[in-house]
This record gives sequence, C-alpha cells and structure tokens, in this order.
Amino acid sequence: MLVQSIKKGLLVGLKTTWSLGKVIFPVTLAVSILQYTPLLAWLIKTVSPLMKLIGLPGDAAIPLVLGNVLNLYAAIGAILTLDFSVKEVFILAVMLSFSHNLIVESTVALKAGVKIWIVLAVRLGLAFVSAAVINLVWHGGGSQAVYGFIQAKAEPASGVLNIILEAIGKAGLGIVQLALIVIPLMAVIQIMKDLQWLGKFSKTMAPMTRALGMKENTSTTMAAGLLFGLAYGAGVMIEAVKEDGVSQKDATLAFIFLVACHAVVEDTLIFIPLGIPVWPLLIIRIGVAILLTFIVGTIWKQPGVIQRKEVNL
Repeated sequence: MLVQSIKKGLLVGLKTTWSLGKVIFPVTLAVSILQYTPLLAWLIKTVSPLMKLIGLPGDAAIPLVLGNVLNLYAAIGAILTLDFSVKEVFILAVMLSFSHNLIVESTVALKAGVKIWIVLAVRLGLAFVSAAVINLVWHGGGSQAVYGFIQAKAEPASGVLNIILEAIGKAGLGIVQLALIVIPLMAVIQIMKDLQWLGKFSKTMAPMTRALGMKENTSTTMAAGLLFGLAYGAGVMIEAVKEDGVSQKDATLAFIFLVACHAVVEDTLIFIPLGIPVWPLLIIRIGVAILLTFIVGTIWKQPGVIQRKEVNL
C-alpha cells in the first residue's frame, strides 16, 4: 500500500507542478526581463512620494518595488546598497513580509480559486497600514542599521540575449524549486491520507480552523502555506478543492491567513542579516493573520453579508 501511495502522490505532485508551472514560468520570465526596462524606474519614481506618509525616505521605494515585482531576495539586495535606520529597515521588513512577489503569488492564488483583487487588497493594505502604525507608535530605532554578511548580488546581465537567458534561467530555477517541494509534499500527503493520519490531523486542527471560520479540510493547506510558502500552499489547495470540495469561502479565508503569514521560517530568517529584531516581525505577522482571518470569518457567517459560491477551477 505504501508503494502505491507514493506513486499516486508523486503523480499528483507532477500534475500540480505542471499546473502551477504554467503560471509561474511565464510570469517569472516576464518580470525578470521587466527589471531591465524603463518601466521599473518609472514605478519607483511614481511610488516615491508615498514613502513620506509611512516614515520612509524616497529611495525606500527601490526595495519595495523590487520586492513586490520580483521577490524578497531582490528587495534585500537593494536594501544592502542603501543607508537606512533600524526603524526604517524594520518597517521595510514588515511591509515586504506582507507584500512581496505580488505578480506570481497572486496569480497562483487565482489558480486556486481565490479572487485576485482580494489577495492584492489584503497584502497591499496590510503592508501600508502596518507601516503607518509602526511609524506612529515606535519612536526609537533611529540609529543606522548595521547589515550582516549576505551573499553579494550578481552583476546585472548585459545585452538582449544575456538578459533573456538570465530570465529563462530564473524561471526554470523557480519551477525546479517548486517541483522539489511540491512533488515530495504531495507524496507525503497521499501517504497520510491512505494511513488516515490526515483525517486525525484535520480533527486536531478543527477547533482552530473553525474559530477562524473555516472547515477542517483547510488545515493541510494552512500548514503547507505556513511552512513552505503561498505558492506551495496553493498547490495543496488546488488538490484539496478537487478531492475534498473546499468551498470558495474556505479557500478565500485560508488565503487571507496565508497572504499575511506564509513561509514563516524562511521569510523571517531571511531578514536577520539586516540587523533588525526578527521576533517582533514574526509576532506581528502571526497576530495580524489570526486577527484578520477571524474578523473576516466572523463577518462571513452573518446571513446575507457574503453569498457562498463553490470554486470553479
């Protein structure tokens, strides 16, 4: 039975990787090329005036735009080239934790049946509201941030052919990383299903998921997203929608939680080289995710507030 479970899980993992890969590869390819065009510079110039409203200098727009258009690593690479105070770096870290890699991760969420405007509104809203609150509440952190050791950023590609090859390499690497996590993850989940461990796990998680307004069949998605990230959580959600009949309400609530708090280990530890306190960052993300999901889930229970529709993939 174990061998059959592994085979079935690997097959599901391959199908899921293919499904997500068809979204992630072209988007990553396009965005990687975009960073070499004048459009990115225009975006940075446009966003700069907004920085003053949240206590950041104009050049803070550079890591914010790079982080949202590309990923956290690009944003951190940009931060390392600029001089910020501890408070400014912490604000950037909180904002980027809520809102990064928007194009890819929002498109993946759409693939899982979640409306893209909800994902964008929650992520961008949390980023700017949290920054404004921290700027008003925290009166310290004025000393200059001391950055620790981090791998130097590679030199930008030059020439059309090299830019295209670099973009293809980044997109391909993204698919490989996705496959290395999603395929074995799906195999493990299939084994857990066949051994009926998944059902027991869901029952254990049921009080928490119910408190947040979701059914217990979303617990696997929540765990995957928390540990591995939004894209990988979406992979599990796609299968859960097909096999367990996860409703649009539960899918949306799960993603509201995960857009606020996903890949908590990696996305928290990655900020350590920037010389900021990471425990407050982790607590803020988890606290906001629980509070926001609870509020939306409570409102959703009210008759006539939001009509429930099934996910159509």
